[in-house]
Amino acid sequence: MEHEKKRGIDSPARGQSEEVSGGDECELDSLLSEDGEARRRFLKQALIAGGGLAAANLLLHYQTNASARTLAATDLASTQVSAGAIPVTLRINGRSYALQLEPQVTLLDALRERAGLTGSKKGCDRGQCGACTVLADGRRINSCLALAAAYEGAEITTIEGLAKGEELHPVQAAFIKHDGFQCGYCTPGQIMSAVGLLKEGCPEGMTVRECMSGNICRCGAYNGIFAAVEEARGAKA
Repeated sequence: MEHEKKRGIDSPARGQSEEVSGGDECELDSLLSEDGEARRRFLKQALIAGGGLAAANLLLHYQTNASARTLAATDLASTQVSAGAIPVTLRINGRSYALQLEPQVTLLDALRERAGLTGSKKGCDRGQCGACTVLADGRRINSCLALAAAYEGAEITTIEGLAKGEELHPVQAAFIKHDGFQCGYCTPGQIMSAVGLLKEGCPEGMTVRECMSGNICRCGAYNGIFAAVEEARGAKA
């Protein structure tokens, strides 16, 4: 009799546990489908779960859903070709990229969003900060102001194309030696501008500071930047 009472008591508890578990799963599905605070709420849920296995299952579920959404967005973007797109072949870092681009697409957006070369940064998007600097046939340009279609046939060089395997370009090595960076956001543009300066030459009577004035470092790492450029200039001479 007592044994039956225990079974009668235990059964509702198990049923309640299953109901709570099902409710947690519904709640998890709900929070994973939302944006914004989803990640913070997931971490809180994992801590409340109170176990390594439970947390691992939650993480796997979260990553699976996130990956599925990312793949779906990528597939959608790849199939959406504007009716006004034109074929443009860009020569970037010694490799040809056959792209379908709208006439108004800038070289910077083509590099980052179509060619997958994200080293060139979008800062002001107005040609004032120099974070987007690349080389076109060896000369410095602000890629945020350049139309990609206008540079078909030109040899474009980005920060990804400077090093030769594991061997850094002399300017890259000099920037590391002289700590010519802080947060690093402007660094690709600074380096590309310096490489272009070495090829173009600094006009007589002008300093490196003046010849690099189109590249802004909001962290103020100018002393290291100019020291690196001067060393690279000396090595070239």
